[in-house]
Amino acid sequence: MSLGGDRAVALVSGGLDSVVSLAKARDEADVRLVLFADYGQRSVERERAAVIGVATFYQLPFREVDLAWLRSLSPVGMRSGASRDPSAPLLETIDDVWIPNRNGVLLNVAAAFAESYRCGIVVTGFNREEAVDFPDNRVEYVAMVNRSFELSTRNGVRVVSYTQDLDKREIVALGIELKAPLSLVWSCYDGGEEMCGRCPSCRRLKAAVDALPAEKKPPIRFAG
Repeated sequence: MSLGGDRAVALVSGGLDSVVSLAKARDEADVRLVLFADYGQRSVERERAAVIGVATFYQLPFREVDLAWLRSLSPVGMRSGASRDPSAPLLETIDDVWIPNRNGVLLNVAAAFAESYRCGIVVTGFNREEAVDFPDNRVEYVAMVNRSFELSTRNGVRVVSYTQDLDKREIVALGIELKAPLSLVWSCYDGGEEMCGRCPSCRRLKAAVDALPAEKKPPIRFAG
């Protein structure tokens, strides 16, 4: 088997981190596939549209994997089709948004695709800011996953996140530098016409964008 050490499968959610990580990967690796997962998340339609748009922008093959069985294990507020009072606070706590072993499942699926496609790299988007609260964003987590892939894949697939050591403001700045299609990003937990601007994911992104001078702000829009 060819190791394909510089070839990559990009696991893209449509959010800021994974889109910018993909943009950087195009400078660092030979990206062969953009992979998206439907795991029954509330914003699946918006995320899918974002990822298809990004794959089209970069002229890369797109493939979707069906992991919708995770929906039944997820918090009710994170499930596709779940009703919600629009005036209520949206998914404020980790318990509200934590989907059991989601990143573990996604990375293992992506590694299977990478091995099959003779790719040595899975590109994904983690960040320093969210690693404070989410242990599966941390450098230590990625190192442990890579150690397991040394044994579970014949070509030693490894996970690389080009945003791992950055916070949201730095990731936005990198995306601007790389001319990434930031207008396509969908980082909201909800699935409305526009990103809600209120959920924790939106608030982190909005704060990063608002910190930029007006002339440098990317065309990322929120409701209201």
